[in-house]
Amino acid sequence: MSRTVEITILSAENLQMNKKPIRGNTFVTVQSDASSDTSATKVDSEGGSYPSWNEKLVMDAPLHARFITVEVKCKTSSTGSKSVGVARIPVSDFVGGYVPENQLHFLSYRLWDGKVRRNGVVNVSVRVKVAQQQPQQHLCNSNSTSLSAVTGVPVAGNRSTGVVTGIPAIWLNYQRN
Repeated sequence: MSRTVEITILSAENLQMNKKPIRGNTFVTVQSDASSDTSATKVDSEGGSYPSWNEKLVMDAPLHARFITVEVKCKTSSTGSKSVGVARIPVSDFVGGYVPENQLHFLSYRLWDGKVRRNGVVNVSVRVKVAQQQPQQHLCNSNSTSLSAVTGVPVAGNRSTGVVTGIPAIWLNYQRN
């Protein structure tokens, strides 16, 4: 199973290569630590050390993914492309806890080069797309009544449509004699 993540690569700041400002031709690749699928932005040829992409990339990240890796690269004439800096974004920064689903997060992360030196900042926005609920499947269809498939215990008697799921705490202490 996976979750759909929309990550918009907004811009980067203060990019350098060999302690000199970059002149241009930068792009970004995005990959989950639990997947080999990679997405990339278009090349920014005019931004220099302060490129701007404002490009949305949609990726499926496995539920067990812990990080999303954002790598800024520079196109070179001889080797194809060279890494400028890498940032690892913890999935916990935008999923779980008190974070509402489908919430848009604006985040900035420090980029680190291959020699583990600071090399600028990348600005992104992230949203985890909420899966569309599928229509309820009916166990019995007739003109007078229809029962929907529900797993759980009714909450407030016969007039309630709410359902509680889980295991009662007392049941965990139950022992067979």
